[in-house]
Formats: sequence, structure tokens, C-alpha cells
Amino acid sequence: MYCIKCGKENADDAAFCQKCGNAFAAEEETRVARRDSLPARSRSADTSPDQRGEPETKIFSIRPTLKFVYAAYAAAVIGAFLVVALMTVLLPTLSPLIAVVVGLLLLLIPAFYHFKQKLIRYTLTDTTIEIDTGLISRTTQNVPLRRVQDVTVSSTILQRLLGFGNVVIDNAGDDGGKVVLNNIDSPKKYADILLKQMRELER
Repeated sequence: MYCIKCGKENADDAAFCQKCGNAFAAEEETRVARRDSLPARSRSADTSPDQRGEPETKIFSIRPTLKFVYAAYAAAVIGAFLVVALMTVLLPTLSPLIAVVVGLLLLLIPAFYHFKQKLIRYTLTDTTIEIDTGLISRTTQNVPLRRVQDVTVSSTILQRLLGFGNVVIDNAGDDGGKVVLNNIDSPKKYADILLKQMRELER
């Protein structure tokens, strides 16, 4: 090894030049970064969406119709007036306030069904049908679309007059039987959406 200052030849392992005392600096190590040594977070960026557990796509989320509930409210109001009138005529000694309270109690019947309908939600995603029920204690029933064999629409005369009905789903799962989406506005529309998604899933 030769000194870069004075040109004196020195031993290869010498730390200083024997002639001028110049310090020999060790050569810096060249480091090469390999692709495999990149952080795991960088490598995981190429993971497909399915492997990362992306949430399912929601197609629709609906509740049972309230049309018959509103009709029941109207009937209850008419009935309340009739009760107040009859009690006033037949029981003139009875306080009118009591008659009004009895009439208002009739409104509790449609109010109960109104509350009950609000606790149900039907949701269709790209792979499942979800039925959520309950308020504090929620229950969710999941029906995979791949297990659905048939979808039909049924409605009574009253339902047809008011424009709603039931969507009946034949389930080929382990529990078998049928799953019914009760009292749905425009049931044929949602049955067609469900059938279309089933065909998309089969492709």
C-alpha cells in the first residue's frame, strides 16, 4: 500500500505512513439494499383487496313498510272519537277527561306495531342477505346468496291494494326452509335486484 501524500510504500495492514505519518482511512463498505429486505409493510401494499378483508358492498338496506301502520293510526283516531262520543252520551255522569284518555289508549295499538317495524332491517350485500331484528339485543341472520335457490313475491289482497308485499327466499342452507322479507314496498323491484345479484355472483 502506497501513501497518497508522500508515495512511501507501506505494509497492507499499516494504519499510518512510516515516512510522513499520514493516517490511512479504512475503505467505506458499500451497502446494497435488496428488494427482499424492504419492510413488511411495503411488501403488503401489493396484497389484493380480498386478502386485506375489504368490507362487502351494500346494494340496498330497507325496512318493512309503514303504510298499514298509518292506516291503523287513522282508524284508531276515528275509533277514539267514537268512543268519546258514546261514553259522553251513554255515561253523562262520567268525566269527559276519562273518556278522552280511554279514546287515546286506542292509539297504543298502531304505536306498538310502528315501533316493532322500526326494529327490523333487511340488507342485501354483494354476497349475503342480512336480517337484523331487535333493539337492545340485536339478532342478525345471514343468508349467503350462493345458497338461495329461488325468490318469489307473495301478497294478500290488502297488500296489493296498498302496494306492498312479501319477498320469499328459498334457502338451501343447513337449516333449510324459507326466509321471508315481510311487508316490503315494491316487492317485485327488490326481488329483481336480488335475482340480478345472484346471477352476477354465478359468473
